Amino acid sequence: MSPPHLAELVFAGGLATELARLVDVPGGAVLGDLDSATTRSVLPDVEILITGWGCPPITPEVLEAAPRLRAVVHAGGAAATLFAEQSSAKDLYLSNAGEPNALPVAEYTIAMILLAGKDATGAERLYRERRTYLDREIEFAHTGNFGRTVGVVGASRVGRQVLRLLRGFDLEVLLHDPYVDAASLGVEGVSLTELMRRSDVVTLHQPVTLETIGMIGRDELALLRDGATLINTARGEVIDQDALVDELRRGRLRAVLDVSTPDPLPEDHPLWEVPHLTITPHIAGSTGSELRRLGRHVVDEVARLVSGRPPRVLEQVGER
Repeated sequence: MSPPHLAELVFAGGLATELARLVDVPGGAVLGDLDSATTRSVLPDVEILITGWGCPPITPEVLEAAPRLRAVVHAGGAAATLFAEQSSAKDLYLSNAGEPNALPVAEYTIAMILLAGKDATGAERLYRERRTYLDREIEFAHTGNFGRTVGVVGASRVGRQVLRLLRGFDLEVLLHDPYVDAASLGVEGVSLTELMRRSDVVTLHQPVTLETIGMIGRDELALLRDGATLINTARGEVIDQDALVDELRRGRLRAVLDVSTPDPLPEDHPLWEVPHLTITPHIAGSTGSELRRLGRHVVDEVARLVSGRPPRVLEQVGER
């Protein structure tokens, strides 16, 4: 894990003690690399690797040095991505914390959807400017979350959590994901073009692939109705940022970005200066107390392994 103190946060609240009751943690230290003399002296006895953000690649040489290794429990999205050669992981149990980490991203998204419907940032800006009573029925007649249309792009782990949480609100929900049966998720499936045209708020949850890089470009942004809001908690690469800057400068759209390209942005990037943009420093994922949810998941998975059961979340890589 990197930085090393991340492990202290993930296993806070007694989780480190609980983990130590289940397994021997050599020296109690967090390994910052997989090539040092200290690490190589430990690897021959390691049966379970607990990994997190910043884990270096698990190479065939590392696996050769850890002949007793049988499982990798990752406090992140996908354990298989840690391996320099994914085929080398086919004889291991791989577990990840993708679902626990998806929940706070979905919660952040829901909060931003509802605040967009109320035009909370616009109202706050106007209140600061006038510093007096504002007639809500006149100044905010365009706001409200009753009957609004929300378009969800991508039924990923986060996307599905967003769809689940949206059921509690009086909103019309659209989904664009050509690989998913939207009806089975209880929503209307539409093309990307139709989703952009019909939605008051569009929220992005697609993975970064050759197909999705720049997926939300100038033409797609032009389809959004005036005053619509675009939310991105996926990855910056899925949006044409130059096109988004142009739309925000014109004042036609609003946006909420928790990710960007690059991330973080350079100090002189135009996104810092455009109006109608809320930009946050990649906080939608697990932060603070939410890290303990990841730790709870990891400890539970280790407990299953120690008792001879497979992980609850089991990634399939090749044939076991």
